[in-house]
Amino acid sequence: MADNRPIGVFDSGIGGLTVLREIWEELPNESTVYFGDNGRAPYGTKSHDTIVKYALQDLKFLESRDVKLVVIACYTASAHAYKDVLKTAKVPVVEVVYPGAYAACKETETGKIGIIATKATVSSDVYKNAVFETAEGLIKEGINQEALKGLEVHSVACPLFAPLVEAGWWDRKATELIAEEYLTPLKEKGIDTLVLGCTHYPLLKDVIGRIMGPSVKLINGGRSVAKVVSKTLSGTDSLASGDNKAVYEFFTSDNPSDFEDIASPFLGGGRPSGTRHVDEN
Repeated sequence: MADNRPIGVFDSGIGGLTVLREIWEELPNESTVYFGDNGRAPYGTKSHDTIVKYALQDLKFLESRDVKLVVIACYTASAHAYKDVLKTAKVPVVEVVYPGAYAACKETETGKIGIIATKATVSSDVYKNAVFETAEGLIKEGINQEALKGLEVHSVACPLFAPLVEAGWWDRKATELIAEEYLTPLKEKGIDTLVLGCTHYPLLKDVIGRIMGPSVKLINGGRSVAKVVSKTLSGTDSLASGDNKAVYEFFTSDNPSDFEDIASPFLGGGRPSGTRHVDEN
């Protein structure tokens, strides 16, 4: 039976729109409700308990909009709050860490995987552990065994990347210098696969790609997340009907006009309209 209720997506701010974009492309008939907690961003500098508190409030808001599934489109919230959100949610929940870990384990040829993310995500070790756990499962299935048996995972926090993206500095000289500072240790480790472990980072893929070189594969977890969303809805017979006209709603805990001003590049073009303010405090 078709279910035309929307998919709920939340992020600490604007970056989760890159995940939303992938969901739109994968599932064009699905309506969505996006909540960006811009008023309290970034989550990456907050304590574990604060991140959990905020994520549960974000979940509560989306469930009040009668969503059929919730996507935690924030790596930091996924790393710190996924288990708490899953335990509390009345609907299926998809996070962004394991889909990216799976893609990286499938793509690597040398078993040397790099992760760049916020300080909170890196310090939690959740992404690193997800890669090792995923690799163990794939080895048992006989998938990419040769590379994964010698698995090395190297993580680097890149706290300046998100503000540079939100400022529109995707391809500035200063951005390249900062990126080189962050990425040089990973180059020296000889990684062949790099996980963009923050939803902002796909907008820096050109700079990151130049510094890392063409031999290093960049993993955009948003694409993998969209496929997991599709599989989850299919498995519960909850996909929208083929003739459903998708409706896109946007909410923010900050100024709606400011949110819309910077949303376009994250969505691949097109400025959202009708964004409403929500007070999450």
